This record gives sequence, C-alpha cells and structure tokens, in this order.
Amino acid sequence: MKLRMSALLLAMMAAGCGREDAADTATAPDAAPAETAKVLNVYNWSDYIAEDTIANFEKETGIKVTYDVFDSNEVLEAKLMAGNTGYDLVVPSLTFLSRQIQAGVFLPLDKSRLQNYGNLDPAFMALLAQNDTDNTHSIPYLWGTTGIGYNVEKVKEALGEDAPTDSWALVLEPENLAKLKGCGVAFLDTPSEIIPPVLRYLGEEPNSFDEAVIQKAVDRLTELRPSITYFHSSQYINDLANGDICVAVGWSGDIIQAQARAAEAAEANPDKPGVEISYVIPKEGAPMWFDMLAIPKDAQNIDNAYVFLDYLMRPEVMAGIQNYVAYASANQAALPMVDQAILDDPGIYPTEEAKKGLFTLAVLPPEVDRLFTRHWTTLKTGQ
Repeated sequence: MKLRMSALLLAMMAAGCGREDAADTATAPDAAPAETAKVLNVYNWSDYIAEDTIANFEKETGIKVTYDVFDSNEVLEAKLMAGNTGYDLVVPSLTFLSRQIQAGVFLPLDKSRLQNYGNLDPAFMALLAQNDTDNTHSIPYLWGTTGIGYNVEKVKEALGEDAPTDSWALVLEPENLAKLKGCGVAFLDTPSEIIPPVLRYLGEEPNSFDEAVIQKAVDRLTELRPSITYFHSSQYINDLANGDICVAVGWSGDIIQAQARAAEAAEANPDKPGVEISYVIPKEGAPMWFDMLAIPKDAQNIDNAYVFLDYLMRPEVMAGIQNYVAYASANQAALPMVDQAILDDPGIYPTEEAKKGLFTLAVLPPEVDRLFTRHWTTLKTGQ
C-alpha cells in the first residue's frame, strides 16, 4: 500500500500539530495470560521519552517498568516475527506496523480501558486508520520527519557560504560529501528511510518497488559510501552535539535534541567555542513517519500495558515527553502545555511550504524488503 500526504493530514498539521486469528479478538482480562506481578516490559526507540516519565509512572502505580531500547524498525520486527518477545508494549513505525498486523503479531485494543483516548486528534486518527483499520491495534506515540542535521560552522568551512544546506544535494552529491568527509558524516542505519529520499532527489518515485529504479538509489549510495563515516540510528545525536561529526541524515527530533545538548554545553562552558546545529527538511521533499504503540500478542502483562498506554495519553505526560524529546504528537489536548518554542519550530511542525514536499513511506512487500536488506548489507560491508 502506498500512502500520500492528504488534505486531511495537512488540515491536522495546520491546526498544530490482514489476517487475524480468532484468538486475536480476546482482549478482556480473563482471556489474557495470567499476570503474577506488577511489572511491565517496554521496548521503545532510544532517546525517545522524558527523563522522568518512567519514574513518575512507577511511583504513581507501583508497576515496575523494564525499559529497553532499539534504534531501527528492522531490529524490532525481527523480534516480533520470531515470537516470544518478552515485551508488553512496543513502538513500531506505521509502515512496519501495517505488515506486522497482517502477520497477526498484535492484540486488538480494548479502547474502553483507555479513559484518555479522547485526547487524540480525530483527524490524525482517521489518517492512521488507513494503515490500521479503525485504529484497532495501535495508538500514535510521536511523529516527525527524516532530514539533515548539520554543524553550521563546519559545513561552511568545508563548502563555503553557498553550501546547499536546504537541499539533499548537501549529502547526496558525491563532490559535496567528499568535502564533508573530514569532519564526519553519519547516515541512519535503515534502508527503508534512506533509499526513498535518495530516489526523490534523483527524480524518481520515492516508494518505487521497481528493482531497476531502486538500483539507481543503490548506485548513488555506493558512490557516496567512501565519504560516509558510519551508519547508526542513535549515535549521531551526541556526535553532532559534541562536534565529532558535522552532518547527519537523521530524524528531526533526534537532531533537535543534539541542537539542545550543544546549546546547553555552550552555556555551561562559555569560554569554549560552542557548536551550532541546524535541522532542515530538504526542499526536494522528505519522508514523514509515525511511531505507534502496540501490545504484542504474546504479552504477559496486558493489564499493566493498558495502564501505561492510558498514562501516556494524559495531556501533561505527553506534553512533558514532547518538551523533552522535541517531536510532535497526535495528542491535541497536550498542545496547550507544549513549549511554544516546540510548536514554532519548523523542524518539528513543518511550514506550509515544507508540507508540500513531505511523503509517507510505503509498506514494503516481502520481496522488496529482502532486496533493500541485501543491498544495504552490501553497501555497509562491501560484500
């Protein structure tokens, strides 16, 4: 399935912001596995929750949370497809969630157990229902874009005053990247979010399933490979903030976190030169993505998962998360509590012009997913 930015989504943003087994329909407590302790096992993205969210939840509920992190959808999906994950709540991105629903790995949600469900933006929920019919299996957590983070001074030193910092050309033209190699370049370690924007920059359909079209992106990435310092989906946050790299193709909130950390370091050490980080949604267009909360079918602490889901949908809780991690959410009741600087930041809530170029990512069929993985392994290892 291919999704496009719709009028529904644009209206929402302007306002601020398969097959199932019969067993899947049983979500009442008496149908869930026996829960023997007040524990909860959560698997979320790295650097993706406020410092005090878990501690506050534990203090209020007495539920002990084991909070593990991952930094790519591929890692999470491998665990989900293998079964027996050991987790009660996971956070896949929407396109991955869609095919995982088809594989029957999630429980349908009993929304009657979620008192704060009404805080979610109806327009946003209608959009997400295109991938999860009737929002049956998931609740939106946060959303953002994939773009470019860069060290303003170092990029200027490498490419001059006319550096194309508003374009994918900054990182996708070999001659530019070769000049940036000396100060460090990071790319996300996930082919599903790198190949589409490369195709868009090359003038192709970003969600093409055509092997010959995909090969064009692979060829360009192969040409760029000698200038890429590393592929990683979280390390670049601190490396950008510390000045250890000068450019990263990464997620909006992560780069804005790097920006904030760099600013804090500069304030704490006024005698040392600071690091100025900027985030840009390239003018050619960029991916927009949504991360979702879902309960695996093999969850052992389902009651506690519902308590945590409802807790996350409280306006003050979600606003606290947004203010810390610098991402947008679908919780319209939280908006009045979100820092104005977050609401006004075009890297978090894109401008009208930037919205025109945003595109969602396709749900990859298995054969295309395998093709992406094979190409990505070769790109990273040279084998």
